[in-house]
Amino acid sequence: MSGDRVFRMTFASIYPLYVTKVERKGRTVEELRTVLTWLTGYDEAALHRAVDSGVDLATFFALAPAMNPDARLITGVVCGHRVEEIADPLMQQVRWMDKLVDELARGKRLTSVLRTEKVG
Repeated sequence: MSGDRVFRMTFASIYPLYVTKVERKGRTVEELRTVLTWLTGYDEAALHRAVDSGVDLATFFALAPAMNPDARLITGVVCGHRVEEIADPLMQQVRWMDKLVDELARGKRLTSVLRTEKVG
């Protein structure tokens, strides 16, 4: 799927797919929201507004209050691409979100999904 096509997808079209994915694997919508707020800085009300307003992914990430600086610690493969090697910043943000949701759905501990820089 081309970047242009991905960026034009609405957050409202993706969010219910994420909900279904995590719930099918025994995780909660609250955990999903925790992951999304950690990554983007949106609060729960702002996530709902993003769904209700039908913003596309480009706008969703452009309006994100504060991308988590530890998002750069997200590594692994999504859709056949290593997320840490994706050159386009917007595509990398989209794939970071996909990767975190995948990890949550796979049963990874929330504390592991939400990366933090190890000190010391």
